[in-house]
Formats: sequence, structure tokens, C-alpha cells
Amino acid sequence: MIQKDSIVYEKAYSFAIKIVGLHKSLNGKNEYILSKQILRCGTSIGANVAEANGAISHADFSAKMGIAYKEVLETKYWLSLLKDTNYLEIDAFTEIYKDVDEIARILFSILKTTRIK
Repeated sequence: MIQKDSIVYEKAYSFAIKIVGLHKSLNGKNEYILSKQILRCGTSIGANVAEANGAISHADFSAKMGIAYKEVLETKYWLSLLKDTNYLEIDAFTEIYKDVDEIARILFSILKTTRIK
């Protein structure tokens, strides 16, 4: 199981903090709908990793990590949409997208390992 001090937990938590900051900056631009979407899915990644830590079975762990991975994919979608609609500048997009892509790779690796067993 993933521990609270694991690399994926730490990265997902740090990413959630960045997403909260992005949400605040978008609200400053009077953008409320997309900012709520990115806040919901971007913070849900870490929440699902945390839930996986308390999994009651191997299947439960794998399911929670699968949900975290799906939230990563949704987050990537909203980040791209924010960039393409000029709510997010390319430099900010590149930095935060790099972070979520790294989390995606870690989660995918975990899923491959847990689902092979």
C-alpha cells in the first residue's frame, strides 16, 4: 500500500496546492465554471491516493488508484482547455502540466504492478 510519505502522495498533495492557487487566480479573472472543474479533479487525485492508503483489500487499493489516474486524465483535459481558451498562459500551463504528467506516469506504473498480481 501507499504510505502518506510516499512519492506519489507527496507529489499529488503538492499538485493539489498548486491547483488551489490556480483556482484562486482564475476566480480573479471572473472565471468560475472551469475553475471549479479543475479544482475538483485536481485535488481529487491526492484524495484518492490517500483513500488507497486505507484500502481494505488489494482490489480496493487498485480501484482507488484507478480513480486517481482517471482524475489525472480529467485534470489534463481541463488544463488544456484553460490554455486553449487563454485563461492559462503557456508557461504556467507547461509547468503545471509537467507536474500532473509525472503523477500520471507514477500512477500508471502502480496500476500496472497492482493489476498484474
